[in-house]
Amino acid sequence: MTDHVLVPVDDSIQSTDALEFACTEYPDATITAIHAIDPGDVYAATGVEGGAMANYEQIRDQHEQQAETVLEAAREQATELGREIETEQVVGGVSRSIVDYATEHDVDHIAIGSHGRTGASRILLGSVAETVARRSPVPVTIVR
Repeated sequence: MTDHVLVPVDDSIQSTDALEFACTEYPDATITAIHAIDPGDVYAATGVEGGAMANYEQIRDQHEQQAETVLEAAREQATELGREIETEQVVGGVSRSIVDYATEHDVDHIAIGSHGRTGASRILLGSVAETVARRSPVPVTIVR
């Protein structure tokens, strides 16, 4: 029996579909929507060169606010589907953060969108979804 489903969310249609899948297919499970902030994205946006950090704090705050917006949208979507969900914001490499969270929080299943907002994808499957599917300690459903 599936008691805890993890759903990585970003602002993509695929992650929205994955959350809907989890809410409808696992009506009795606890669902946690997770959003990972990749520190590499924050550092890349600051133009860090030679140790100089321009507006690091401001850019980090923007990423955190965007993450909260994404998580709030997930909570609203779940409410529309008649569900309450838990949400988590984590900092770290996206794939690793998802797998680590699943391992550390007794997750039974992961429902993940096939491609995320980043556009970084393989031919048929997003690189994050593929990596999670390969490394996950629990079953993964990839939603297209």
